[in-house]
Amino acid sequence: MKKYFRFEELGTNYKTEFMAGLTTFLAMAYILFVNPANLALVGVENLPEGVTRIDQGAVFTATAISGAIGSLFMGVIAKYPIGLAPGIGLSAFFAYTVVLGYGIPWQTALSGVLASGLIFVLLTLTGLREKIINAIPANLKLAVGVGIGFFIAFIGFQNAGIIVGNESTLVAIGDLTSPTVMLATFGIVISVVLLSLNIKGGIFFGMILTAIVGMVTGLIDPPSGLGGIVGEVPSLAPTFGQAFAHFGDIFNMDMLVVILTFLFVDFFDTAGTLVAVATQAGLMKDNKLPRAGKALFADSAATVAGAVVGTSTTTSYIESSAGVAAGGRSGFTAVVTAGLFILALFFSPLLSVITPEVTAPALIIVGVLMSSSLKDIEWDKFEIAVPAFLTIAAMPLTYSIATGIAIGFIFYPITMIMKGRIKEINPIMYLLFVIFVLYFIFLS
Repeated sequence: MKKYFRFEELGTNYKTEFMAGLTTFLAMAYILFVNPANLALVGVENLPEGVTRIDQGAVFTATAISGAIGSLFMGVIAKYPIGLAPGIGLSAFFAYTVVLGYGIPWQTALSGVLASGLIFVLLTLTGLREKIINAIPANLKLAVGVGIGFFIAFIGFQNAGIIVGNESTLVAIGDLTSPTVMLATFGIVISVVLLSLNIKGGIFFGMILTAIVGMVTGLIDPPSGLGGIVGEVPSLAPTFGQAFAHFGDIFNMDMLVVILTFLFVDFFDTAGTLVAVATQAGLMKDNKLPRAGKALFADSAATVAGAVVGTSTTTSYIESSAGVAAGGRSGFTAVVTAGLFILALFFSPLLSVITPEVTAPALIIVGVLMSSSLKDIEWDKFEIAVPAFLTIAAMPLTYSIATGIAIGFIFYPITMIMKGRIKEINPIMYLLFVIFVLYFIFLS
């Protein structure tokens, strides 16, 4: 085992790797509760006609299983100390844009996730991944990440009741004296404090403390005894295999854009996370990522597995940097994280105390963290600033990640051509321009 994971070469040991795996798990454990709440649209009281909720318990199980499979693949195949789980941005896109916004059944949305995963596997195995990565301008990649952060935070503020609908101004500030809003506000403050103190797993612990305060104040019904904390693993029956059963429903323009968005966001989120964590761990060689193909294969295979069991796109987590900071250097760190996801399967009863007010702070804080790339966008160049700004602003304002990407990718070639930088535009960007223009035509 030590030889396989190259402990001696990397200067690590079992104790260090276990603590690193535990740290990574705690830093990303919030997704076990946020993902089921997102996909089941728990924060939405009245669903539009024809829209149904996915089973929250089944999604909890699917989240833990996909996290375990993805982390295990990453640890054993690619040998990187990186944990995987359903991405919070794509979880929000799946629920609030695809299901709630487009009215696409969640079963068909799962088929879209499966298709994107299969395409990702194909791109990885054929080597086309490099060409596509190089085709998308760096500034647009950054803008997409920031826009998703704004969108997630917006959903968090809504779930907290801090932002509410208003007939005159579309949105307005909510009743800050409401007990549930005050609970969510407490959650935001305590999470900020914990992260400011560099406490590993601050988001997760913030959720736990908020839930405890909610139970103490009577805003949340406490679990009854040990059975309210530890219980049977929720059945996967409501979601398992639905991605295959509805695969024939994905062949239309709406789903093409959905699949492209799933693929695009996972594609670059994964690449960015791999490079960032590997650099932090000192695993980069000659500015290149060793075993990059295996790492991307592990990520794409995890997405396929996650879609089959019933959850949104599985991706590499930047929170893995917490485990690396704790000393994690080998794939054994990810194996430990995978084992903890399996153990977490038995704590599904806690879903009853993780209300929208409890998960809202996590969404807001993750939104803050994702917005850090704003500083790297070339705002001083108008031809870059316009598509970047429109990408970022359109996501929360249209309540759609896909729409934000589409608008940005339409304006990019226009501004670049007008600026005389036509030679810098990759031909793939023209193809995406046409696809997204057709998307708006069919959407209307």
